[in-house]
Amino acid sequence: MIDYDVVPCERSEIVDFVEEWHYSHNLNGVTSTHCFKLMDGSELIGAAVFGWLAMANQWKKYVDSQEKLVELRRLCCIDDTKKNTESYFVSRCMKWLKKNTRVERVLSYADPEFNHMGVIYQALSFESVGRTPKGKVIIYDGKRYHDKTIRTKYKGSLKPFAKKIKDALDRGDAYYTKTEGKYIYIKTIRKVWNG
Repeated sequence: MIDYDVVPCERSEIVDFVEEWHYSHNLNGVTSTHCFKLMDGSELIGAAVFGWLAMANQWKKYVDSQEKLVELRRLCCIDDTKKNTESYFVSRCMKWLKKNTRVERVLSYADPEFNHMGVIYQALSFESVGRTPKGKVIIYDGKRYHDKTIRTKYKGSLKPFAKKIKDALDRGDAYYTKTEGKYIYIKTIRKVWNG
């Protein structure tokens, strides 16, 4: 039986954990609206980050206002958790969101490049709604970054991190690689009202 505690938290409480345990090893550019930690007593053993969708206006495909949809942007646990821990964790996070927010639906992606097929989402009765188009990512210093990273601006100028990645591309210290489309999953956590 799984008896871990799921606790809402500040992003700062889990950022180092995500950078160590999530396959992307970063939270750079990830908006977060709700963060959770999975605790085994006093030990942090998992982290989940929910936030607005990465692609602007994509929410319009699924809900009638942005605050009704969040994406599970990061999910990770230490390697030796009990069987079904991830699905237990996500389920408890969604129950909290249903009780404490206006969120109606949760969207997530499974990346086949990392052998993720969406088993956790299937176990939680998420609906499979297709795949994203094939694309490309930037590889820099052993980490993957979305290709839009180098276009991120603030007040008309590239953000410092965007400039750093762009400069690394120009020098040949970073490079592009093609990616397969990700599997898209969505879960309705409360009745969606149409009007």
